[in-house]
Amino acid sequence: MSGHSKWNNIQHRKGAQDKKRASLFTKLGKELTIAAKEGGGDPSFNPRLRLAIEKAKAGNMPKDILERAIKKGTGELEGVDYIEMRYEGYGPEGTAFIVDVVTDNKNRSASEVRTTFSRKGGNLGADGAVAWMFNKKGEIIVPAANVADSEEFMMTALEAGADDIVEDGDEFQVLTEPAAFQEVLDALTEAGYKYEDAEVTMIPENKVVITDVNVAKKVMLLYDSLDELDDVQEVYSNFDIADEIMDQLD
Repeated sequence: MSGHSKWNNIQHRKGAQDKKRASLFTKLGKELTIAAKEGGGDPSFNPRLRLAIEKAKAGNMPKDILERAIKKGTGELEGVDYIEMRYEGYGPEGTAFIVDVVTDNKNRSASEVRTTFSRKGGNLGADGAVAWMFNKKGEIIVPAANVADSEEFMMTALEAGADDIVEDGDEFQVLTEPAAFQEVLDALTEAGYKYEDAEVTMIPENKVVITDVNVAKKVMLLYDSLDELDDVQEVYSNFDIADEIMDQLD
C-alpha cells in the first residue's frame, strides 16, 4: 500500500495488542503447507515457500513446527486439505476490504466472515465488488538506514525489473509485477540491501483518508475483527489513517 509507513504502524499497533502466539503460528503454518503443496518442499525452487520460511523464522516459529508444516504440504505427513478463498466487502466510510482465507471448511469460513462484516459495520459484497480498486503487486520495504546510496539502490531495483520505487520518510517502497517480485527481491538481497518486509500483496489505487477518530475506531474494529478470525490469512484495505489519529486509538 502506498504510504506503507502508516500501514506498518497499524501492523505494529496490532502486534502490540495481539497476537496470540498460537494464532500467529497457525497462519504461518498454513502458508508453509500451501506453498509446499503448490511448489514442492525445496525452497530453492519454490519462491513462495522460501518467503514463507523467512516469515516463519521472523515470527520465531520453532524449527520442528516449521518442518512439520512443510511436510504436511508435501504429503510426507498427514495433514489438512486446505482451500484458499477470497471475500470482498465494504467497511465504514465506503472503505474497501479484501479478505483472503485458508480453510478446511468453506461453510464455516463464509459464515464467520459474513457475520463479522455485518456486526462490525461493514457489508460483504459479491466476487469482484472491490477487487477492481486494487492492483496485485510485489512490495519490498527497505529501511532508508540500510541504503547508503539511494541512486544506486534505485538503479539496482529498476534493472532487476521493479516498476516503481517510492521514498517515504525513513523507508523505500519497491513495487513490482508479481512475476518479477522474486527476481527483484533476490537482486536487492544479493546487493546487500536488507529488507524489512517483502510480499505479494494488494495495493489500492486510491485511498480513503480517515480524519475522524470515531470513524477510525470503527474501521479498525472491522479490520481487527476480520484479521483475528482463525481462517483469515490476510486482510487488505484502502483506508489511510494518520499516525496522530492512530495514536488516539490505543
